[in-house]
Amino acid sequence: MKLNLQNINKAFENRVRLGIMSVLMVNESVDFSALKHLLEVTDGNLASHARSLEEAGYIRSVKQFIGRKPNTAYVITPEGREAFQKHLAALEEFLKNSHTP
Repeated sequence: MKLNLQNINKAFENRVRLGIMSVLMVNESVDFSALKHLLEVTDGNLASHARSLEEAGYIRSVKQFIGRKPNTAYVITPEGREAFQKHLAALEEFLKNSHTP
């Protein structure tokens, strides 16, 4: 049996990117510090992966000041939500069809 992997999105293969997308699917927005803490990654690691997802059009950053401190939050785009849902559906289908008789 041949397994169809064409709908598995390479943008979500990394655990950090998968984590970012998972958190944003269930939260309206999440700020950089909270995301860093949730995913247990370094500033540079999170920034790099968030930038990749942003360049792909899957998330967007919202920069603002809270008091006098800069704050960066992330939100999922409609394209990102759709792409991630397709990715999850493809993973489910893969798992369903990957058992051997």
